[in-house]
Amino acid sequence: MRENEFVEKEEIFSKVLRAGRRTYFFDVRSTKADDYYITITESKKFTEEDGSFHFKKHKIYLYKEDFEAFKDILGKITDFIVTEKGEEVISERHQKDFKREYTNTSNFTNVEFDEI
Repeated sequence: MRENEFVEKEEIFSKVLRAGRRTYFFDVRSTKADDYYITITESKKFTEEDGSFHFKKHKIYLYKEDFEAFKDILGKITDFIVTEKGEEVISERHQKDFKREYTNTSNFTNVEFDEI
């Protein structure tokens, strides 16, 4: 196989969604036959203890013949989640804030057993 067969062609149209540590890239690309397809890339930033960081990327390819089914399933699954859990976001950060609020012992009075 030729080396350039694995090189993706330049984006024709792109949109970016930044979501905290994650960034989603939605790109329209062209096939060798000059038809279009979509790549969706999730890029997630990981920071090491020494301050250095790296990104992990995951990519899916979505071709025109799958667009309708993909949109249908995505709509159904997002509707299900909103119906079951509402639109409020419960993230790890919120969970940490909750735990910190209810496990903070600095608000308690220090009582020695001898004082009781």
